[in-house]
Amino acid sequence: MYGHDGAPPTRSAGTVITLRVLFAAAGLLSCGLLACVPLFRVAIQRGRWFDWTAAWVSLPVSIGALMVVGTVPESDSRGDVALTVALILGAGSVAYYLASDIRFHNAGRRPVGYAPLHPRTAPGPYGHPQPAPPAAPYPGFHVPQPPVPQPYPPNTPMPQPPPQRATPARIDQVRAELDELSDYLRRHGDRRDGDHEGGR
Repeated sequence: MYGHDGAPPTRSAGTVITLRVLFAAAGLLSCGLLACVPLFRVAIQRGRWFDWTAAWVSLPVSIGALMVVGTVPESDSRGDVALTVALILGAGSVAYYLASDIRFHNAGRRPVGYAPLHPRTAPGPYGHPQPAPPAAPYPGFHVPQPPVPQPYPPNTPMPQPPPQRATPARIDQVRAELDELSDYLRRHGDRRDGDHEGGR
């Protein structure tokens, strides 16, 4: 459904940040009226009953608080309390949304290819998990165990491969000079033979 690896497509970092800003602005700039929007986002992401309950309860609380602010006179202290409740609800929903959204996206970025250690596995001598020995099918049955490689003691040096013998530069130079000398002798030897035969 999602290609070869079977993983759903992930959003880019810019899209994630844009969504965070929009949901946070909805809760804060509406003075708590839309405090349920970031909470519904958390409920959709996580799907827990607590998140759904908080989202549905925040909707009538914010509407009721702002209705009290609009209906009571300005000198009434109930309006101040209702406005404080609406603002705290908006700020709290935004803080809860940001914390859970960051945790949600960090959990989705777990490195692929590293399976968690099984409770029955333990790290082996080289740091790799070794499976626990299989259980015997019946009492008295011996399950053969594969040999486990033993690490070198800490102060023992690791065996080194024999060093490759490099050709010294002096030998290459001598070879080149011998080649030049043989070419020189070959050329001058041909001339001498030609002069000697011509003199006869």
